Amino acid sequence: MSDIPFLSNLSLNANSERNEVNNNGYDDFMATIIGQFRARLCSQQSGFAKSYQQIKKSLSNIKDMDKIEYAEHLTQLRYAMVRDGLTEQHINQSFALIYDAIIRKLKMRPYKVQLMAGWVMMQGKLAEMETGEGKTLTALFPACTAAMAKIPVHIVTANDYLASRDAEQLKLVYQDLGLSVGVVTSRTPAEQRHAAYACDITYCTSKQLALDYLRDRMKQGLQQKSLRLQLQQQLNKTYSPEQLPMLRGLCYAIIDEADNVLIDDARVPLILAKDQNEPSNLTLYFQTLSIARLLQPNHDFQINPTEPKVILTEAGQQRLSEITKEFTTNWTANETRQLALLALRALFVLQRDKHYLVKDKKIQIIDENTGRITPDRSWEKGLQQMIECKEECSVSDEKSVLARISFQRFFRRYLHLAGMSGTAREVAGELHRTYGLEVVTIPTRKPCRRRLLPQRIYPLAATKWQACVKRIKKVHNKGRPILVGTHSVKDSEYLSLLLTQAQLPHQLLNARQDKKEAHIIAQAGNKGQITIATNMAGRGTDIRLMQESKKSGGLHVMLMELNDARRIDRQLYGRAARQGNRGSCEAIVSLEDSIFERLPKTIKKMLLHRFKPNHYLPLWLSRVLVYWAQWSQQHEHAQLRRMLLKWDRQQERTLAFSGRRE
Repeated sequence: MSDIPFLSNLSLNANSERNEVNNNGYDDFMATIIGQFRARLCSQQSGFAKSYQQIKKSLSNIKDMDKIEYAEHLTQLRYAMVRDGLTEQHINQSFALIYDAIIRKLKMRPYKVQLMAGWVMMQGKLAEMETGEGKTLTALFPACTAAMAKIPVHIVTANDYLASRDAEQLKLVYQDLGLSVGVVTSRTPAEQRHAAYACDITYCTSKQLALDYLRDRMKQGLQQKSLRLQLQQQLNKTYSPEQLPMLRGLCYAIIDEADNVLIDDARVPLILAKDQNEPSNLTLYFQTLSIARLLQPNHDFQINPTEPKVILTEAGQQRLSEITKEFTTNWTANETRQLALLALRALFVLQRDKHYLVKDKKIQIIDENTGRITPDRSWEKGLQQMIECKEECSVSDEKSVLARISFQRFFRRYLHLAGMSGTAREVAGELHRTYGLEVVTIPTRKPCRRRLLPQRIYPLAATKWQACVKRIKKVHNKGRPILVGTHSVKDSEYLSLLLTQAQLPHQLLNARQDKKEAHIIAQAGNKGQITIATNMAGRGTDIRLMQESKKSGGLHVMLMELNDARRIDRQLYGRAARQGNRGSCEAIVSLEDSIFERLPKTIKKMLLHRFKPNHYLPLWLSRVLVYWAQWSQQHEHAQLRRMLLKWDRQQERTLAFSGRRE
């Protein structure tokens, strides 16, 4: 690695981005196969040994420096990196400086595997690190190196909590290296975002970053006029901050939990909208809801659990025509169907305490992947207003779409893209095909001592919860801390009620307790502590064990409902047995869980008839059912992402012809 081509000698401004990822001429299928092959090949041939020796040599020289010599060495290196670009020698020296700053400021000593992962990300690849190997600290090496070369760095995290936490934990290192750090979350006011993006390194979430990018495009008239933009920047004293772009281009992004951001969140486009300033037609919404309640499931309409989507049958369409004749509103047949489908989705698909919360008479959407509230999100095309009427909340104004972009299209525009995750190998092919990212598996520092116990699938949900309480009590009596993962707020609160009835003290963490998250997680590793959590306790959560907890066997993780992808299950399992500690995990689920909704009814009936309610299915059968359910779900999700990317490409060609890009 003589230099990093994307980061060397860049001409940086607010218009710095690239147009397309080049898959070296391969079609989508071949790019996927090559991505999977390279993921395995790169895992064996990292080429890091030579650089590691040079980093150690540079580190020994730094230790002999006094404060004045250290400051002079830092200044000279930063000047050389701006002048020469990121050569291998400069990168190794930078890593040594960062290593030394971590020891002095954080009283922590980075491990060799963290240096290796940072080195991999400097090459524009995705480092797959086992959970608990210290990804937060790892991001310092590529981020600081690029920032010292005057390259704007965006560290993209999975949620607001992680963005704020990581920036706060590492700010002493950034300050020691003369770098500024900013944070952008959903609660960051517009006037503070300019200052945050102006910092050398900015922590943010993918949604906020992409939305701010769209806002900048709107300010620029949705056109690429770099000469005018550069002139405007030179004369920025005559412009207010609101008129100038927030971002300084799409130069270098380091994506934490990259598979979550680039894969799980990439099925739907991100939309920038504004209020139409027209009052919603409340009579229309309430009337449609009353009509929808008259329709019969499985006769007038069917719900496709895979998308999920509501489909009107011929009988349902006929029934709609008969019902709407009694109303004075003059609806066309098409309008009737569209409104009825919205109402049916609001009534039967989107569930309270699973897909959304009602708080202060307002609807707050829950991100199913993270279990967190997303205050800046709303459903489009009248669905938001329909749910607000259903829950008797204050009805918001309808919104009009200003611009939209998918994560595939957005992140492909970065000049240099890198990432890290604990669960990326399963989607290595898609990451390479879509983003040009190669996955490199980083070895663990210590052998993993996590015990994966056989999963149990019960025929009925009721027996699942009974088995869960019984298992929690047994493990709790041994003094081990327990983390129980549920799929929704509703399930977490139901399990909390069962544990209260069983007189088992516990902590509850879901979207209602998001402000107590840090406090609850800090106690989750105590001896005998029981913590019930949604996916909030998954990615990025570090549960620190007390010495007594380690001696009793470490953290025990229980999964009460399987996720759509095995990698998301592995994220929760990864809270246990970190850094070589002992720990165990298991799944206790039922055939009534949402992951098995696509299972044919005849097979379900056969299984319910064959096995007693209080007995779980044989292990071989459980493996077959889980593999089939998760594979089919992921296959459909991949198809949705592929269709969205295809639509994106067509849209980009159309808009480019008209001089626009979004």
